[in-house]
This record gives sequence, C-alpha cells and structure tokens, in this order.
Amino acid sequence: MDWLALSAEEWTAIRLSLRVSAVAVVVSLPLGILVALALARGRFWGKSLLNGIVHLPLILPPVVTGFILLVLFGRRGPVGSVLDEWFGIVLSFRWTGAALACGVMGFPLMVRSIRLSIEAVDRKLEEAAGTLGASPLWIFLTITLPLILPGVIAGMILSFAKAMGEFGATITFVSNIPGETQTLSAAIYTFTQVPGGDAGALRLTVVAIAISMVALLASEIVAQRLGRKVHLE
Repeated sequence: MDWLALSAEEWTAIRLSLRVSAVAVVVSLPLGILVALALARGRFWGKSLLNGIVHLPLILPPVVTGFILLVLFGRRGPVGSVLDEWFGIVLSFRWTGAALACGVMGFPLMVRSIRLSIEAVDRKLEEAAGTLGASPLWIFLTITLPLILPGVIAGMILSFAKAMGEFGATITFVSNIPGETQTLSAAIYTFTQVPGGDAGALRLTVVAIAISMVALLASEIVAQRLGRKVHLE
C-alpha cells in the first residue's frame, strides 16, 4: 500500500486546493446572495443581461474565462494595474488569483441555488412582518434568510465542489506553479505529463473523489436538517 502514501508536494496541492476553494466560496457568498436576490425579486432594466453575465462562465470555455480574467486583472490590465498600484494587490500568478478564478467559475451555481430558494419563499410571511413595522433588512435577516438557508448551503457546496475541480480558467490566469498556484487538478495534469506519474495522478484522483463525496453528503445532510427545522418552526 506504499503507493497510497502522499508526497509532500501532493499534500501541498491538496491544502492549496482546499484553501483556494474555501476563500472563493466565502468571498463570493455576500455578492452571490445580493445578485440572487436581485434576480429573484428585482424589476429593473438589464435584468436579463445581468442574468446572462452571471451564467456566462457555465457556457464559455474555461480557458476563455481565464484569459478574460488575465486581461482584466493582470498587472497591466485595467483592474489589475489599479489594484497593484494603489493597494499593492497582485492576483495574476498568485494563489489569490486562483481563488478569484474558482470563485468566478462557481458563482453561477451558487447564485442559481440561492435564487431558486428565494423564489420559493412565501411572500405573505414577509408581508406580515412588514405590516408589524419590521424594516426590509430585519425581514430579510429574520424571515427570508432562515428560509433560504438550505439553498445557501447547497449553493456554497456546489461552488466549493466546482472550485475543487476547476482547471482551465485557473491554469490560464495563474499558471501552474508548484506551491503557489498548483491546485489538485493542475497537479493531476502535471503527473499525467511526466513518465511514471500515473501513481501520483491516481492518488490525487482518489483524494479529489473523496473530498467531493464528503462535501456533497455533508451538504445533503445539512440541507435536510435545516429544512426540517424551518418546517417545524
């Protein structure tokens, strides 16, 4: 069973993937909730355009998405140059850039899950709270958010799973630098390109499957328990 023993480089890729995926989900969550709320409840010009932009990463080749991020957030890009010059933040070829790429690729899945949950909320509950003098923010925090929490959890897990498996956009935007931007998928790809790397690729593949299954099972359990709790209340 020695072939199952992970090397230091493989552990580094696993830890980096977990960190990148977690940061991508946490940072994109507030924006995901706001966008989902706007798409579910908002009535404004350009709503269809916003919906198309949000879901564009799902249909674009990941390499195209990565190239767009490189053009925009590279050190000479319109956004990247400002971040570098004014705030000293560099995203291209850094692990933070990998988190950005993973967040963008998983964002549509998060938004869609949360949007469906918001659309399923009974508006009469919110209207009743409004007649009692509750502010829109208080209504959202005390009524809407608890009701959509299973959808939020599901969206976070889907986004996390997408981030764990992201490859094309990440490698285009931040390359494949061991210890810095070489995520799990990139490490598997690297192993397949070198002689005798099949064992390493297989080990990381098993790890990727295990992490994905644990994440999906955890999301299902949490969503079911939260759903039962909301119904009981």
